[in-house]
Amino acid sequence: MPTSATAAAPPGPKKRRRPSPLTLDAWKQFVHVAKPYWQEDQKKAAWTLLALLIALMLAETQLAVMLNDQSGEMTSALAGRDADRFWKSVWACLGILVFAVPIYAFYYYMRDAFANQWRRWLTGRFLDGYLQNRKYYELGSGGVIDNPDQRISEDINTFTGRSIHFLLIFLGSMMQLVAFSAVLWSISHLLVGVLAVYALVGTVVALYVFGAPLIQLNFWQLRREADFRFGLMRLRENAESIAFYRGEAQERAQIDSKFGKVFANFARLIRKQRSLNMFQRGFNQLTLVIPSVILADGVLSGRLEVGRAVQAAGAFAAVLGAVALIVDNFESLSRFVAGIDRLQALSRLVLVDPASRPAADAQHPQIQTRLGEQLALESLTLYTPQFERVLIRELSLTLKPGDGLLITGDSGCGKSSLLRAIAGLWRSGTGVVRHPPLEDVFFLPQQPYMQVGTLRSQLIYPSAESGLSDARLLEILEEVHMAELADRVGGLDAVHDWEKLLSVGEQQRISFGRVLVHRPRIAILDEATSALDDANENALYERLRSGGTTLVSIAHRAAVLRHHTHVLRLLGEGAWELHAASGYQFHGPVLGVVD
Repeated sequence: MPTSATAAAPPGPKKRRRPSPLTLDAWKQFVHVAKPYWQEDQKKAAWTLLALLIALMLAETQLAVMLNDQSGEMTSALAGRDADRFWKSVWACLGILVFAVPIYAFYYYMRDAFANQWRRWLTGRFLDGYLQNRKYYELGSGGVIDNPDQRISEDINTFTGRSIHFLLIFLGSMMQLVAFSAVLWSISHLLVGVLAVYALVGTVVALYVFGAPLIQLNFWQLRREADFRFGLMRLRENAESIAFYRGEAQERAQIDSKFGKVFANFARLIRKQRSLNMFQRGFNQLTLVIPSVILADGVLSGRLEVGRAVQAAGAFAAVLGAVALIVDNFESLSRFVAGIDRLQALSRLVLVDPASRPAADAQHPQIQTRLGEQLALESLTLYTPQFERVLIRELSLTLKPGDGLLITGDSGCGKSSLLRAIAGLWRSGTGVVRHPPLEDVFFLPQQPYMQVGTLRSQLIYPSAESGLSDARLLEILEEVHMAELADRVGGLDAVHDWEKLLSVGEQQRISFGRVLVHRPRIAILDEATSALDDANENALYERLRSGGTTLVSIAHRAAVLRHHTHVLRLLGEGAWELHAASGYQFHGPVLGVVD
C-alpha cells in the first residue's frame, strides 16, 4: 500500500505536456508512429506505391524543366521577332503538356489513394490496441488522455495525409533543387550564392521566431476543439434528462466555457499566423525582384538574352521553393507536428503489449485475475482508483455453481466497485479474483447498452453471430415477457434506435434475454432489475436460477433475497459481513439480520 494518495496517483490530465517543436524529438515521434507501416505486413505495398509516386515525380520534374526551357525560348523568339523559333517552341510546349497534364493528375490521385490506404491500416492498428484488454475502458475511466476517439478518427487522417504530402514535397523539392540548380548555375553563379544565403536566413527566422509558439497553439487548438465537440455530443446523448431537469442554462454555460477557450486560443493562433504570413509574403515577394536586379546588367548590356533572364527567374523561383520548404509550409507543418504529439501519446498507451510494458509504479498494487472452476475471492482488498481510501479489506469467499450472492450496503460503500473488480475492470487493490473463462461470465448493468442494429443483434450481443434459430430467439423473447416485441417492431431483422424505442424496463428485459442466449455459468447483475415491477423481476430471477446460473447481484428489494444463498453486507471503511440469505430481511434501505 502506498504511503499517501499522492504517491499512488497515476499520471492524469493535470500534467500538461507541451508538444515538441520542429526538432529531433518531433522527428522521433513521427518515426515511432509511422515506422510500423513501412516495416510490417503492408511494407511491400507501401514501398511499391512510394516507388511509383517517385517515378511520377521524376517525370513531372523533368517535364517542368522542359516547359521552363521552352518558356525562355518563346520569350527570346518574341524579343528577336523570330516567328519560326516562336512557333516551334509553342508546338514543343503543347507536346510536353500532352504528357504533363495526365501525369500531374495521376500523381495527385495516387498520392491521396496512398494516404487513404495508410489511414485504413493505421486506424485498424490503433483500434486493435484501443479495444484490446478493455483499454478503451481504462482510458475513459482514468482520464489518462483526452479525446482518444478524436485522435483515432481525425488525427490519424491528418497524420497519414500530411505525412504523404510532406514526404513527397520533400522528395519533389530535392528533385527540383537538383534539376533547376543546374539551369541556374549555367546562367549565373552569383544568383546561386544569393539564393543559398537568402533561403538559409528565411528558414532560421521561421524556426526560431515562429517555431514552438505556433506548434503549441495548434496543439491546444486541437485539444480544445475536441473538448467543445465532446460537450455538444454529451448534450445530444443526454437530451431527455437535460430536458426533464430544464438544465439548458447550465448546459449553455458549460458549452460557452468550452467554446470560449476555443475562441481565445484561436485568437492567439491567428495573431501569430498573421505575423508568419507577413514574413512569408515579404520573403516570397522579394524573389520577384532579386533575380531581375542581379541579371539586369547582363540583359541591359546585351550579354544575356531576355529569354535567358526569364528562364533564370523561373529556375530561381523553383530552387527557392525547394530550399525554403519549411518557410512556405510552416503553418501546416506546425499543425502536423501538434497532431503527431497527440497520436504518439495515444500510441504509448494502446499499442504497447501489456506483458512487455513496465509497471508504472511498483508502489501501485493490483488485483490479480486468474482462471478457476468457480467464482472465488481470495484476501481481496479494494481501494478507490487513486488509493485515497479502502473500500473492502481482506474479503474471501467462494461461490459454488448455482449459488447466489446478494451484495448490499449504504451508497458509496463499494458495491459496484466490487462488481467491477470481479469483472476485471477495477484493479486498484490486492488479492486474487478467480473465475471461469470470460465467455462464461456475463454482466448486466443497470442501464443496458443497446446498439443501433437489428432486434436479433440486440439479443445475441456481444456476439456477432449465433447458432440459435429464429424460433428459439422468439421463445427467449417470450421467456423475458416480450413476446409481442418482434411483431410490434417488424421482426427479428428490423433495425431501430433501440435505446430510444424501448423503455429502460424493456431494455433490462432484453439484457436478461442476452443471458438466456449465451447461458453463462456466472451472471453479475448491478441493479439490473431496477426499472422492472416485482412480477417481472421475480420471473426473470427464477428463470436464471432454474438454469443453474451462479448469481452475483446488487439489488434493493426484499423480494430478490429468496433468489440468493448468501448476503454480503458492506459496512464501510473496509468492513464487511457475510451471512446465509435465510434469516435476512429488509430494515430500511439495506438488508439486515432478523433480531
